[in-house]
Amino acid sequence: MTDEHFDVAIVGYGPVGAMAGLLLAEAGVRVAILDRTFEVVDLPRAVGLDGESVRAFQRIGLGDAVNALLQMPREKDEVVFTNSKRERLFGLAIPPKGPMGWRDTAFFDQPELEAFLRDQVQERDRIEVFPGREVTGLAQDPEGVEVRSLGVSDGKETNLRASFVLGCDGASSFVRESAGIEWTSLGYDQDWLVLDIIQRRAAELPLATMQVCDPKRLTTFVCCKDPYRRWEFQLLPGETREEMLRPERIQELLLPWLPPEHYDIRRSAVYQFHAATADRWQAGRVFLAGDAAHQTPPFLGQGLNAGFRDAVNLGWKLPLVLSGECDARLLETYAEERDAHARDLVEWAVAVGKLMETLAAREAGLPDPYPDADASAGYGQGRTAPSLRSGVLVGTPAPTEPHVGRLLHQPTIRLPDGTVTRLDELYGRSFAVLGRDPRDLELGPEASAILKRLHGRTQSLTGIEVVGGRLDPLFDAHPAVVLRPDRYIYGVVDEQRDLDGLLVQLAGDLALR
Repeated sequence: MTDEHFDVAIVGYGPVGAMAGLLLAEAGVRVAILDRTFEVVDLPRAVGLDGESVRAFQRIGLGDAVNALLQMPREKDEVVFTNSKRERLFGLAIPPKGPMGWRDTAFFDQPELEAFLRDQVQERDRIEVFPGREVTGLAQDPEGVEVRSLGVSDGKETNLRASFVLGCDGASSFVRESAGIEWTSLGYDQDWLVLDIIQRRAAELPLATMQVCDPKRLTTFVCCKDPYRRWEFQLLPGETREEMLRPERIQELLLPWLPPEHYDIRRSAVYQFHAATADRWQAGRVFLAGDAAHQTPPFLGQGLNAGFRDAVNLGWKLPLVLSGECDARLLETYAEERDAHARDLVEWAVAVGKLMETLAAREAGLPDPYPDADASAGYGQGRTAPSLRSGVLVGTPAPTEPHVGRLLHQPTIRLPDGTVTRLDELYGRSFAVLGRDPRDLELGPEASAILKRLHGRTQSLTGIEVVGGRLDPLFDAHPAVVLRPDRYIYGVVDEQRDLDGLLVQLAGDLALR
């Protein structure tokens, strides 16, 4: 192990580390994954996967396999805010399919997903996993990083070298600490009891996921993948961790929902919900991703999904730098894009918590604890997933075209030969140019050479029939669009920019050599 060199060493073998490894290996990168554990942690933690994450797995051929692990649509899947009597105040139904081509939110069991991802990792020749290795030191030089580790079972010290290191090692990240990166708190630290149960057949629980705005105690009920269910109970002043974890206290809290003979406890733990992001996401050749870079209250179910976005972002940028096609300056856009995006989602989750407290106070006839609490934080109240605001986008640092920086819609389509598929399947896994008509895709020599170097494709929409979802509305006003590998919109053809100009500018934004 001492003499081995890898393109990327990933510290942490949770779902974010595994996904990062799969994306990099798919792009031809040689990867090492180190983790102090040997087995998947057999406890539920994250429970919801969004359509963007499943679409990212689709890009490496795993969309349908991951989707098969998710809870199938149920009679009444919805997420709602309620009063203390669990009467609906507002919310939204979860449609069978969203604009990403997959469901907007679907529930899963994290141990099952992690086991699946590890099986996929084992099938990749370009990934080598080193379980039972606790990383104890990182030493950078101009050519790479030396990663020192100790065997947790034998105490043997071994080293490897990598061109880059990715810290996916969780909230107490050694990589973050070793890089000297501090936290920025976003002002939300509260203790909550998290209870996961296995419901028995006689159990009669709602199918709606609820934010219960009860003046006596804020509560979240999550209708997880069958047969699992979750509650999160906010601790009141004076309550202790030890008190809340007593079996009789747990039974008392669950009794208004179901009797003890209708469930088995799967997990009980008191957590402090944090809202924080790392001060920096990069220190030289070392990067942070997942909980090592950001922590969020769970009200939006975006913690793991945000980590997958981190992996996807580096998953297409690192290979371009490692191959020599792009200068290392491209990697500076990782933090530029991901920090603002993750911070938006963390702040939205905090806004959900504040809205719950405000609605509970109003029910009790008390003054608003947060007079500026924004009702748009509630599900179905108008707020949508944030777009990228800067980075590898045309018009950065302030894109003026509203489509730039958001994800392209992905409908289900029928091709002229009768094949039914999803739109992304037509244009590969790298950059792409989509146009309404073949004439909209004509390129000059320089632009054509740029797209070829990026292994990109052009794709006309002529002859394609949409049979599920809808074609992105940008095509109502724009003849063509340039897509990044992560399916975020780099730029659109308009009166100011033609297609050749967009691709030439893209080459500059990528620091293409």
